[in-house]
Amino acid sequence: MDTRAAAAFWVAAPGRGEIRHETLAAPAGDEVMVRTLYSGISRGTESLVFAGRVPRAEWRRMRAPFQGGDFPAPVKYGYSSVGVVEDGPPGLVGAQVFCLHPHQTRYVVPRAAVHRLPPGLPASRAVLAANVETAVNGTWDAALQPGDRVCVIGAGVVGCVLAWLAARIPGCEVQLVDVQPARAAVAAALGVPFALPDAAQGEADVVIHASGSAEGLALALRLAAFEATVLELSWHGDRTVPLPLGEAFHSRRLVLRSSQVGQVAPVQRARWDHARRMALALRLLAGAPELEALVSGEDAFTALPEVMPRLAATPGDTLCHRIRY
Repeated sequence: MDTRAAAAFWVAAPGRGEIRHETLAAPAGDEVMVRTLYSGISRGTESLVFAGRVPRAEWRRMRAPFQGGDFPAPVKYGYSSVGVVEDGPPGLVGAQVFCLHPHQTRYVVPRAAVHRLPPGLPASRAVLAANVETAVNGTWDAALQPGDRVCVIGAGVVGCVLAWLAARIPGCEVQLVDVQPARAAVAAALGVPFALPDAAQGEADVVIHASGSAEGLALALRLAAFEATVLELSWHGDRTVPLPLGEAFHSRRLVLRSSQVGQVAPVQRARWDHARRMALALRLLAGAPELEALVSGEDAFTALPEVMPRLAATPGDTLCHRIRY
């Protein structure tokens, strides 16, 4: 087998994907060649990319590291890859690493772009690292404090990890809210109380919204207590999201903030960079086998042209969908 041959998944046109082949250049002195073991599909963002729904104004800001092509298509997109270093500095060859890279069988990147997996973290679980990093940043942006009443709306992967993190802050009362009753089993595996929207408790000190829906964000405003913070983690793509700001939003003096993983949260930015934040995400994953409950399915890399349309059209109970190589 030619170790410089690679295959990658491309969005050839909105709603259509294909496998394309390429030949890699040999790694330079500050580069490594990685053979992929697993990648993970970030279903919310990647579904928007697959459907061609990245707003033109966001084309530059939404570029993923090592993205190929341009929005809307053809584009090679993704940011959750785990593999083994095949070529590079002697101290790294053979090491398992995480990289923010699209779905591709092999790739060459700068050495600084890969993060060695810590002891105890299997490659199959490490595909969750980008989601855990996003949740860590959201926890910082939310400024959670011991004893807070915390409501997380949306039991997708990021919402589940955020609830899991919040539940480990001393004294915090956490509820995870979702419209799908089946998510109660996932919440139980993570040790987090679950509620359907009609049963969700109000008067929350912090509400974190991660459902990706306008209805979820409206619910977040209703559940927030006086002068509480509502943190918006969802990315809505090119959709306009209506909000009921004519109700109690002003009288309760609510704060609506956004959180996005592209920048380290301001409260930590003076001392933390992206590499330190990712290292923390990997350490958290290494000690948390219960997070494997967030991997809801798996397919082979060669099936991606069929998998992506299915996940975009009928996601069902999908959380993290893992791709094996």
